[in-house]
Amino acid sequence: MVEEKTYKYRGKTLEELQNMSLEEFALLLPSSLRRKLKRGFTEEENIFLKNLRSGVKKLKTHCRDLLVLPEMVGKKISIYNGKEFVEILILEEMIGLRFGELTPTRKIAKHSGTATKKAVVKK
Repeated sequence: MVEEKTYKYRGKTLEELQNMSLEEFALLLPSSLRRKLKRGFTEEENIFLKNLRSGVKKLKTHCRDLLVLPEMVGKKISIYNGKEFVEILILEEMIGLRFGELTPTRKIAKHSGTATKKAVVKK
């Protein structure tokens, strides 16, 4: 008999996290994220959270500093990466990360093989 593994963040299940207040949740976070919650959200972040709680279908944001909160799990959110909006499905494992960590701003360079072929031919 194999037990089904449930996700826990700092020893708390998702249901326990969703029932917590922001102050209680902040105590589980690392210090820099705790300070972010203690200072409060910006006006833009408050508008985003209000739309999230009201059940708006398409959520788009430029707020890359906003934390992934337990109430966001299971939602699809489009986060701006500097060029376009990247749609992300928020999972339990993303709790405590910032939106900016979920959408990379730089593209990995893929070089073609022609330059290396020219170098081999010249020898």
